[in-house]
Amino acid sequence: MTGYVEFEFDLPGALLVRLIEVLDGLGAVPLNTTNLAAIPEEQGVYQLFLDDQLVYIGKTDADAGLHKRLSRHARKVMHRVGLDPARVSFKAVRVFVFTAVDLESDLIRHYGGVKAIDWNGSGFGSNDPGRERDTTRVDPRNFDAKFPIDIDREMAFAIDQNETAASALARLKDALPYTFRYQGKGGGSRKAHMDLASVSLPAKGGPMTPREAIKSIVSHLPSGWQATALPGYIILYKEEREYPQAEVIVSR
Repeated sequence: MTGYVEFEFDLPGALLVRLIEVLDGLGAVPLNTTNLAAIPEEQGVYQLFLDDQLVYIGKTDADAGLHKRLSRHARKVMHRVGLDPARVSFKAVRVFVFTAVDLESDLIRHYGGVKAIDWNGSGFGSNDPGRERDTTRVDPRNFDAKFPIDIDREMAFAIDQNETAASALARLKDALPYTFRYQGKGGGSRKAHMDLASVSLPAKGGPMTPREAIKSIVSHLPSGWQATALPGYIILYKEEREYPQAEVIVSR
């Protein structure tokens, strides 16, 4: 006898097994502000369900904990054609040793892989793709293709008397649950384009739809501006341009 032995414990494997047990034993609740109020801004993993079917597995990171991630997703499913947010529910688990292993990938594999979980790999968790991706054709399996934004849904939005176009657009951008990107001053500046900053608008009462609001604002801008609705977001630039799978809201 040597009084010595080597022991290796599969921590990631044991953690995964226990986590699956916890998730499978947990009841899903609607993805709404009431339920999200009880979710802490801590590290962990979560699942989203559409009509009780698992559609997304996600994890937190250094920039966003469980509360911020789930709140972002709750906003993402709003104002979508063919998608009632009440159909979406979630489960969330705080994991104290989260940084030690890649639980997200392990969980996705366990539940059948990306092909079996509709919203993983569909662009659902992505942020604004940026100007260089505006001309990219959206795959029919993409979340935005299945549930495009609804620009004809009324909102509690109005335009104040003598408000600048830049101010009205900034408020509309904050109010929309999807990306609304418009041209700035350029040169790395975050300031509004001079056309937007210099134009004052007449008052227009609400509620109104995003389509109506944008048409109203653009109608008072100098010529050359075009607002376009893509499947997942709206853009407004000084241009005359065609985009795949897009609708020109207004061109001036």
